[in-house]
Amino acid sequence: MSFAQVLFAAWGLLQGILPAAAELPEALAHFDVNEVAPGNYVHYGSFDERSPDNLGDNANIGFIVGEKCVLAVDTGGSLPVGRALRNAIRRITSVPVCYVVLTHVHPDHFFGAAAFLDDRPQFIAHANYPAQLAARSRSYLRSLQRDLGEAAAGSDIVKPAQLVGKQLEIDLGGRTVLVQAWPPAHTDDDLTVFDTSTRTLWTGDLLFVDHIPIVDGTLTGFLAVMKDLRKLPAQHYVPGHGRDDLPWPAPLDAQQRYFTVLLNETRAAIRERRTIQQATDEVGLSEAGKWAVFDQFHRRNVTAAYAELEWE
Repeated sequence: MSFAQVLFAAWGLLQGILPAAAELPEALAHFDVNEVAPGNYVHYGSFDERSPDNLGDNANIGFIVGEKCVLAVDTGGSLPVGRALRNAIRRITSVPVCYVVLTHVHPDHFFGAAAFLDDRPQFIAHANYPAQLAARSRSYLRSLQRDLGEAAAGSDIVKPAQLVGKQLEIDLGGRTVLVQAWPPAHTDDDLTVFDTSTRTLWTGDLLFVDHIPIVDGTLTGFLAVMKDLRKLPAQHYVPGHGRDDLPWPAPLDAQQRYFTVLLNETRAAIRERRTIQQATDEVGLSEAGKWAVFDQFHRRNVTAAYAELEWE
């Protein structure tokens, strides 16, 4: 950080522009970011169920710093988490936040977006994002209020202004970032972010590490997208959940194993005329114990797989 940037940050704290760490909710007082590659900073969310104790801090979120602009990648599961992320950005740089990429429509990734409204960035999402947001926003807001109570206040829906159908190239100043839209996989509105300078890939929820992968789009599509992800020349990567030090693309292996078991055993259950209830009781049990929150999401994955594969 230059002397001018340090001076700006200090002035901001004095003027109240940058909230001091003591002003953050206790649950976020120790909100940290890690520089996983030069200029790429990530905050790792927890695997705990959303609650007032974590304020929806459940997803990996972060930012990329260029000479002219900062690009945030997801904003967390509530306004307080988004504010903590913005506060972390301002601890590191005075460069303006010009872009906020919302990698998909799940609430643990976007409910902090309102924290960035004063920066007037371009909010970027997949071309399919608005339709999904319109269909889900009411239920998402209700469940957030149920889980967080008063702490949910201000966690408003922010609609993206820039939609990506294929790929968007962004110049942050001395750093080019590629925002890539993908066919239906984890959802039908998945984006990845690739910093070409450091070859850092932000996968969103196209990659889960240790946390059980979730199918809210299509299982076969997810497997197809993973084949293409393997071809990307990533040197560093940020999963949507969890963390790993394995070289790319090895972190995809465990997720592919799980999905392959899910695919093969669900197809077998359908051939054997098992009901969907029987399938959810029997499919994929060999994967139990290999993933965090398995009991919370696995049966849902089997249900989604059965509905998709039943009419093959």
